[in-house]
Amino acid sequence: VLPSPDGPAPSVSITEIRQYLRAQDIPFHDGYSCLHTPSLFTGDRGDQPLSANAPFTLFIDKTTGSFLCTATLAEGTWQDFQANVEMRHHGVTPIPPASSEETEEEMRQAREDARCIWERALPLWELLDEKETKETKALFGISQVTDATLKRFGVRYLRTARSLVFPWFSPQDATLKGLKLLRVEKKGGTKTYVEETLPRFDSYRNLFGLPLIGRRDTELVLTGWELDALALHQAAGVASVALPRGASCLPPTLLPYLEQFKRITLWLGEDLRSWEAAKLFARKLSLKRCSLVRPGNLQPRPLEALNQGLNVTKILRSALLASHKSIISFRQLREEVFGELVNTEQVSGVKWARFPELNKLLKGHRRGELTIFTGPTGSGKTTFISEYALDLCMQGVCTLWGSFEINNVRLAKIMLTQFAGRRLEDQLELYDEWADRFEELPLYFMTFHGQQNIKTVIDTMQHAVYMYDITHVVVDNLQFMMGHEHLSVDR
Repeated sequence: VLPSPDGPAPSVSITEIRQYLRAQDIPFHDGYSCLHTPSLFTGDRGDQPLSANAPFTLFIDKTTGSFLCTATLAEGTWQDFQANVEMRHHGVTPIPPASSEETEEEMRQAREDARCIWERALPLWELLDEKETKETKALFGISQVTDATLKRFGVRYLRTARSLVFPWFSPQDATLKGLKLLRVEKKGGTKTYVEETLPRFDSYRNLFGLPLIGRRDTELVLTGWELDALALHQAAGVASVALPRGASCLPPTLLPYLEQFKRITLWLGEDLRSWEAAKLFARKLSLKRCSLVRPGNLQPRPLEALNQGLNVTKILRSALLASHKSIISFRQLREEVFGELVNTEQVSGVKWARFPELNKLLKGHRRGELTIFTGPTGSGKTTFISEYALDLCMQGVCTLWGSFEINNVRLAKIMLTQFAGRRLEDQLELYDEWADRFEELPLYFMTFHGQQNIKTVIDTMQHAVYMYDITHVVVDNLQFMMGHEHLSVDR
């Protein structure tokens, strides 16, 4: 649930941040998506001014003002940062903002579970015999990935769960912070990959491959999948990392770790959704340093390119610059237009799995489109739209709900019942199992209820788009949000 509207986080502009840092004599320099300053939490303490010679390990997000110190892993809001600066002036040692004890306990437990799994997992080349190793590699489509590459990235195999295990090491002291398990499910002739993370996905903020990157590296390839990062490193020898939740989200807390790179190539996958996500992430990372690999017949995802023996370096060289001037010619659009023609089916958006008739009408969920559902009270608008949004959410479309008419608890109950496809009040023993699965969906709720100031609502939406890469917003319903007395005004 997003921050309560009673006390929305006061927004701060980049100008205010710069003015504050100058007024407090804090040296800083401008990065791509963050401002860099010396850390308040390391080195000299008390009322000494921060030295410009100290390493600039504290990063302040230009959009939200929240900070992260990569040396101590202290993080917090802009208000927390100001409070710590005040404490320094009074000669008090700044302390990182604490997360709740409950969260601490959960994280500790997740780390402990991860450690147990990690110790039980084996490197792939240490399996019983060569036959088992070959079969396992073939199952995951990594027959071409060498043992040396797997060893370098620390990939293991958990035999009991038939899953590959990808570690998340702390960038600070290389301790194990979490894991991602990847298994293959076969249905008919199709293979689907199922992921599971420890800790839970919203706390899993790993950039897989980050510990292997040197301080002097200036170029990076950002992928949406751990196996793609392995393939890229092996085929092209480039520094590559994988995002924790693939093409669905780039959490802002990871931006500081990407500040050192002068050039970032985004190669997130082989479909148009990955392409859309790459364009969205490039805006977050600063367009001027980003290039994008356009999906197409001869440019599949990196693992596929390695398996097909394609020239990966050549594909990387052909990446398109993300930024372009205000006026362009058809020649510059030519490649993109070809991409739209090749992928006509995908251009129509994310199809609903449960509503084939709706796909004929709306062609799928497409970004930048507004769909209005109307009908008399009690005709089932909310019930239908929650099913409609859930369908997309289960396919990885990050969704934000603004329910102004019914409260979030009731809405979540409706959605959970639709998700489970059964009456949970008659089978309460199944509640935790379904709730755990429901919690994994990229679904967020706004905490507004009844009539609201439209600016506050739009600010909250924009904040959610930046923080959680929301691509689908549901407002239910417009009348309640506006209040009944304004119906005559065209808004």
